[in-house]
Amino acid sequence: VKVIDKSKLAGEAAGQLLQEVRCMKLVQHPNVVRLYEVIDTHSKLYLILELGDGGDMFDHIMRHEGGLAEGRAKHYFAQIVHAISYCHKLHVVHRDLKPENVVFFQEQGVVKLTDFGFSNRFQPGKMLTTSCGSLAY
Repeated sequence: VKVIDKSKLAGEAAGQLLQEVRCMKLVQHPNVVRLYEVIDTHSKLYLILELGDGGDMFDHIMRHEGGLAEGRAKHYFAQIVHAISYCHKLHVVHRDLKPENVVFFQEQGVVKLTDFGFSNRFQPGKMLTTSCGSLAY
């Protein structure tokens, strides 16, 4: 459950949050963390999200010095590419792809893209003009 305190949202942050919710509702793919429900109260917004059981890709990289075996890495990379491709077909861009936003679902044997906080809808042939994402990436 992602809990957002509405009192801490400025104008732009509130708009960004609404955009995140819109994009997550639109994107239904086996390699995207599912948004089950949104509960909107007077003071808080609760996003009920699918829970991964294996941590994120960044934590996995930090725990395993040797990294992933090449075959396993290809398998996970293909899943991420399928998720991104699906998003783009719906005219949704994630805009913050990084290891921290890829979550392991060990029981299912898959990885899923999460955190659509910088996501946006786009029109083919038109560029988005806002700069966003994580500077380190």
